[in-house]
Amino acid sequence: MTLADLLQDLIEEESSLILPSFGADLAFELGCALRDAANASGVAVAIDITVNGRCLFFHAMEGTSADNAEWIARKRAIVERFEHSSWYMKHQYEAKGTTIEEKSLISRAEFGPFGGAFPLRVKGAGRIGVVTVSGLPQADDHRLVVTVLKSFIAAHS
Repeated sequence: MTLADLLQDLIEEESSLILPSFGADLAFELGCALRDAANASGVAVAIDITVNGRCLFFHAMEGTSADNAEWIARKRAIVERFEHSSWYMKHQYEAKGTTIEEKSLISRAEFGPFGGAFPLRVKGAGRIGVVTVSGLPQADDHRLVVTVLKSFIAAHS
């Protein structure tokens, strides 16, 4: 698969994962679903769901550290600024042959183009927030969020 194909697939993934509605109760349910999926896989992650700048869910599983919360903040900042998943933004910079520092003049200390943060979009409202996990290799962080979000949307549609 080429980088262009991957970027197209990631855009299609984002456009297909639209929630019918979302609020604090659903944030809690989604966060618990992510925790349960991580537990079932025998992995430890930190999970954050932030909507309109307000943290509605945060959980750090046994085996994570304060560093995971820092990774979450940097990955979430990418989605908030660019409105695409952090995994998409990582590959977009690679496709352009540049870095976030060179192209966008922002610091990796504040913005982390690494997999694991995904835009929460609601039908008719657009992007309302971000769901982020940290603790696995970045491709696995992304895959965990997408897999659980797909199941969550299917169950709530």
